[in-house]
Amino acid sequence: MPAHPAPTPVTVVGLGSMGSALAAAFTTAGHPTTVWNRSPAKAGPLVEQGAVYEPDIAAAVAASPLVVACLSTYDATRSALAPAESALRGRTLATLNSGSPDGARSMAEWARSRGARFLDGAVKNVPQAVGAPDTQLVYAGDRAVFDRYEPVLRVLGADTVHLGTEPDLAALYESAVGATLLPALLGFFHGAALITGRGRTAASMVPYSVKWLEMIASILPAVAEEIDSGDYSRPFSSIGVFRDGMDDEIATAKAAGLESAWLDALYDVVRRAVAEGREGQSVSALTEVLRRPEV
Repeated sequence: MPAHPAPTPVTVVGLGSMGSALAAAFTTAGHPTTVWNRSPAKAGPLVEQGAVYEPDIAAAVAASPLVVACLSTYDATRSALAPAESALRGRTLATLNSGSPDGARSMAEWARSRGARFLDGAVKNVPQAVGAPDTQLVYAGDRAVFDRYEPVLRVLGADTVHLGTEPDLAALYESAVGATLLPALLGFFHGAALITGRGRTAASMVPYSVKWLEMIASILPAVAEEIDSGDYSRPFSSIGVFRDGMDDEIATAKAAGLESAWLDALYDVVRRAVAEGREGQSVSALTEVLRRPEV
């Protein structure tokens, strides 16, 4: 793969924080970049960098063989592209928006029915990291289409991965991996509320929280192996350990005057596992409880 791919015209639809970052990366890499947004003012900085603003969505789509849509949802993408349906024929549409696997499959069918080739993707980082060597983007869809445009797409992040030909795989992995984000942040926010309630700064927690997250990262391969094998009999940390500590954690939160309902909901999964006789199993066996939601 060449270090500097041949210039390929790209159209970016949607210039929010992420869309603007994508367009800037394409422009910086020397790819002729056309941009479209409902609010023209957002295109100004990109035009100064060399992008071309096209106010007509159909003309914007027609300007490039590769159209990258970065709007909020699949519905928003379809709504924006509706006036340009005929211009999509023969082009590749790559979507980088939020949404469900069902939404990705529907979007793929929508694109195919309009004669467009389709890739669905997800950016696994913040806008400021677009273009960095360690920024990861995942895609799903036609492998030949991905291979054709991979050198262009790689300017958005060097860790660019094709997950498979099923069009919903990027959305599936986005949902699966993204499920970690809010619980992890909420845990940090909960801890920060405890610390700041004692007159200390949240910043004082950061070195210890980072080490804790590094520890969690280090055990994920073993946890995944337990889940894939279904063997939870050799726990590094058992469900019973979490059961034994949960009352103190909830009591600490209440004593500090913090909201504890989210902890009750979290530990309800632990209680259900104990009720099933799993307290001696690895904590990864909570996966089995999550497979069977309470009715």
